[in-house]
Parts: sequence; C-alpha cells; structure tokens
Amino acid sequence: MRLVWDWLHAVIRVPYVPTLGPVHPDALGPGLFDDVLSVAGTGLFLPHDKDQRWTESKDETVLLDHIEHTSTRTLIPTLRSRGSGTLTVYTYGPSGEEAAGLAAKLAAGHHTSTARVVTFHAPHETPPAGTATTRVQMKAFARPRPEDAPGPVLPVADLPQPVRETFAAFADRLTSDGFAFLHTQMQAGAVGPVLAVTDAGRVVGAIGPMETMTDSAGAIRLLPQYFGVLPEHRGHGYGRALWRAAMAWGATHGADYQLLQTELGGASDRLCQAEGLHTLGFVSITKL
Repeated sequence: MRLVWDWLHAVIRVPYVPTLGPVHPDALGPGLFDDVLSVAGTGLFLPHDKDQRWTESKDETVLLDHIEHTSTRTLIPTLRSRGSGTLTVYTYGPSGEEAAGLAAKLAAGHHTSTARVVTFHAPHETPPAGTATTRVQMKAFARPRPEDAPGPVLPVADLPQPVRETFAAFADRLTSDGFAFLHTQMQAGAVGPVLAVTDAGRVVGAIGPMETMTDSAGAIRLLPQYFGVLPEHRGHGYGRALWRAAMAWGATHGADYQLLQTELGGASDRLCQAEGLHTLGFVSITKL
C-alpha cells in the first residue's frame, strides 16, 4: 500500500512516524512513511531506526491490511508482540470513535492485552485532559557554551573503581526509569558512554548512553538518553549539570540536533523548556 502524501501531509500535526517516533521536520516526507511500510512484518530495521541499539529485530510493525487512509484522516495500526502484546492506532487527523473502535477490534483479533490510540497536537493546541501526554522537543546544536563544560560530570568508566561500583545500586533505585536495563547493556559493553554525577563517593545521577546516528536526511542526531537523579539528591542542580554535559558531548561529537519526548509538566519537561528547547508538538496516548 502507498499513502497519498498530499492527504497525509495535510493532517500531520507533529513530525512523528509510526514505529520510528519523532523525526526532524526536515526528514519528514513520503519516503519515510513508505520505508516504514516496506519493512512491515520483516523484523528488519531501517538504517536510521534508533531502536536497533537495543535488540536484534524490530518488534513493532505496521498492520498493512488495516490502514485506513482518506483525504481527511489516516489511521495506521501497529502491533508490538513483546510481552502480552500492544496494539496501537496512530491517528492523523480527526479521530472520533473510529480509531478506538479499530484499536479494540484489532487487539481482540491479535489477542493483545493492551490497546491504545495515539493522537497528535500542534504546539499551539491544548492536549486533551485525561490522557498521558508527552511534549516532543528539539535541541539544535551550536558550538558548546562555556557553561556547558562538564564540570563535576564524568563518564562512569572514568570514575574511581569504588565509586564506579556504586552505579549498580543507583541503577536498582531507578529501575522504573530504565537504568537497570541500561546497566546490563553497560556491563556487556554494548552502549556508548554514560555520564554521572557523584556525592560522597556514590553515583547519584546519570545520563546516557551518549550515541549519535545519521537520520534519513543525512543529519546527525544525538540519540535519546536515560536520565535520572536519586530523589533525595534532586533540587541541587545535578539534573541541569548532567543535561548540559550531555549537550556539550553532543556538540563536540558532531551532532546536529536531538529530539526528546518528555512527560508534560514533569521535571525533565520543565528543565528542557528552561534550557530553550523548541516544542514540535504533543503526543497523547489513550489506553482502552
């Protein structure tokens, strides 16, 4: 199936592509959607898919036979088989009850435990209440500023061994933020550097892995990181220090930009807004 770009482009509110996530506005185009559809069901990664860092095959795939595409609305369903399964309908244009009905029907047919509808809202729009909403933000890199100097932030690998060994306990504390998984990847030597701040000889905050990837338009993207500070150490500037060190790393390693999704109103969202990131829009998820 091929999507009619004039139809789709008219209803895209956020530069976001199913199975890929947010993309740079300059990379958004018919070819990117065509590429996603071309690998549906194959388990193959597109060369610019950030998910290839974590697994050997692509889990989320578009259900080609169930795309609904008109001049006013496009519904693109995907299936993620990991765990008990997730059925997602990405909605471009007015959603109404059609997207929820499609998600429920396909979830039942594929026996998934989770069905959800994803909707998009432009930067000037107010996301609907009662949904889990993230802000899509972009950081464009220029030369590092003096205040971006790493300061007390160091790669975990460069910490003294006794301090480095405390990362395991830190990661266990922030398991829900993904750090336990990241720690296993670090132990396997499968990821780039992770930056950390310490207090009294212990890791209390970290951001990473620091890695870049060329996007579909040829620009260099700093990939998203896991980012967290222990609760009792928040409010002391550690998060800002980690963030600025990460951005300095990106700038010095040739990144052109970074895209982030932050929970609307959360600590990371407030930090990124204070640091001047550009809002590209909002993504809302409604679970059925």
